[in-house]
Amino acid sequence: MVWFLRIILLIFIIFFFYVILKNIFTPSRKLKSARKQKRFLLLDSDDVRRNFQLTYKGAVFTGEKYNGSTAISITIWPQNKPSGLAKEDFIFIEKKICEKYPYAEIHWKSPIQEFLKDT
Repeated sequence: MVWFLRIILLIFIIFFFYVILKNIFTPSRKLKSARKQKRFLLLDSDDVRRNFQLTYKGAVFTGEKYNGSTAISITIWPQNKPSGLAKEDFIFIEKKICEKYPYAEIHWKSPIQEFLKDT
């Protein structure tokens, strides 16, 4: 009976550490941390059907990839209204995306599209 309880306790401890480590290394936690620290982070999957997320200077953006036969098209929109970003910041974001997708066409959705046209 004592051995049985020890085995159950050991299994519980292993499961507890597994859950904690799994929670620490989730991509959403990394994105939240990068957003709070106002640094750049691009979370992307190799799966073309999945959207990617990126954060820069506290603003979070979502991007959708369209993989055609000859070209890749990327559409990006903000999750919330970005404030305090200049045109150079959006150029930096485009440059970082072009590092991962060198031949991609990048399109911004409203209100970023209007902001980039005005400046």
